[in-house]
Amino acid sequence: MEKKTPERMCIGCRGMFPKKELIRVVRLTDGTFTLDFTGKKNGRGAYLCRKKECLDKCLKAKQLNRAFKCEIPAEVYDKLKEEFDRQS
Repeated sequence: MEKKTPERMCIGCRGMFPKKELIRVVRLTDGTFTLDFTGKKNGRGAYLCRKKECLDKCLKAKQLNRAFKCEIPAEVYDKLKEEFDRQS
């Protein structure tokens, strides 16, 4: 019997993808935000797929703010932009 791959929803396009294909934004227990590429850091997480359109949609609609129910620092968005530029 095959082991089931965990799937998570992208907050940009609302599509379901395997967890390993997504970028996770994490609010750590001390209230800071970071990008988690391992998917194992403790804290509340939100996922984005690796499409530039999803990042743009997320920024425009402030979907990270909605996912975490608080204001997200600009540095988090800058880190996400850098990661997407690195992939291109």
